[in-house]
Amino acid sequence: MADQVRIEIGFDGGQSLSMLVSPESADELERGIGGDGSVSLDAEDALYIVNLRRVVYVRKFRREARVGFGVA
Repeated sequence: MADQVRIEIGFDGGQSLSMLVSPESADELERGIGGDGSVSLDAEDALYIVNLRRVVYVRKFRREARVGFGVA
Protein backbone atom coordinates (compact mmCIF):
# COMPACT_ATOMS: atom_id res chain seq x y z
CA MET A 1 0.00 0.00 0.00
CA ALA A 2 1.75 3.09 -1.18
CA ASP A 3 -0.77 5.81 -0.39
CA GLN A 4 -2.42 5.41 3.02
CA VAL A 5 -4.52 7.46 5.38
CA ARG A 6 -4.97 6.92 9.11
CA ILE A 7 -8.58 6.58 10.23
CA GLU A 8 -10.23 6.15 13.60
CA ILE A 9 -13.58 4.37 13.77
CA GLY A 10 -15.87 4.99 16.75
CA PHE A 11 -18.47 2.37 17.63
CA ASP A 12 -21.79 2.70 19.45
CA GLY A 13 -20.47 0.91 22.55
CA GLY A 14 -17.77 3.54 23.06
CA GLN A 15 -14.86 1.56 21.60
CA SER A 16 -12.65 2.95 18.86
CA LEU A 17 -10.20 1.45 16.39
CA SER A 18 -7.36 3.20 14.55
CA MET A 19 -5.70 1.90 11.38
CA LEU A 20 -3.94 2.76 8.13
CA VAL A 21 -6.04 2.11 5.00
CA SER A 22 -6.17 3.25 1.39
CA PRO A 23 -7.98 6.55 0.72
CA GLU A 24 -10.56 4.59 -1.29
CA SER A 25 -11.33 2.32 1.68
CA ALA A 26 -11.70 5.32 3.98
CA ASP A 27 -14.11 6.94 1.51
CA GLU A 28 -16.13 3.73 1.19
CA LEU A 29 -16.46 3.50 4.97
CA GLU A 30 -17.49 7.14 5.21
CA ARG A 31 -20.20 6.70 2.55
CA GLY A 32 -21.55 3.61 4.30
CA ILE A 33 -22.05 5.07 7.78
CA GLY A 34 -25.62 4.60 8.94
CA GLY A 35 -26.36 2.01 6.28
CA ASP A 36 -26.89 -1.71 6.45
CA GLY A 37 -24.30 -4.34 5.76
CA SER A 38 -20.57 -4.25 6.24
CA VAL A 39 -17.40 -2.97 4.65
CA SER A 40 -14.02 -4.71 4.34
CA LEU A 41 -10.96 -2.64 5.18
CA ASP A 42 -7.59 -4.00 4.11
CA ALA A 43 -5.33 -2.36 6.71
CA GLU A 44 -1.60 -2.56 7.15
CA ASP A 45 -1.83 -5.30 9.80
CA ALA A 46 -5.04 -7.21 8.99
CA LEU A 47 -8.31 -7.38 7.09
CA TYR A 48 -11.12 -5.78 9.10
CA ILE A 49 -14.81 -6.36 8.38
CA VAL A 50 -16.83 -3.57 9.97
CA ASN A 51 -20.58 -3.72 10.66
CA LEU A 52 -21.80 -0.34 9.38
CA ARG A 53 -24.78 -0.20 11.76
CA ARG A 54 -22.36 -0.04 14.74
CA VAL A 55 -20.23 2.83 13.39
CA VAL A 56 -20.88 6.18 15.09
CA TYR A 57 -18.08 8.21 13.52
CA VAL A 58 -15.05 8.01 11.25
CA ARG A 59 -12.13 10.36 11.79
CA LYS A 60 -9.74 10.81 8.85
CA PHE A 61 -6.37 12.23 9.73
CA ARG A 62 -4.97 14.71 7.23
CA ARG A 63 -1.54 13.10 7.13
CA GLU A 64 0.47 10.54 9.04
CA ALA A 65 2.41 12.15 11.89
CA ARG A 66 6.16 11.74 11.64
CA VAL A 67 8.62 11.89 14.52
CA GLY A 68 12.27 12.69 14.04
CA PHE A 69 14.47 14.58 11.67
CA GLY A 70 14.31 14.49 7.91
CA VAL A 71 13.22 16.22 4.78
CA ALA A 72 9.49 16.27 4.15
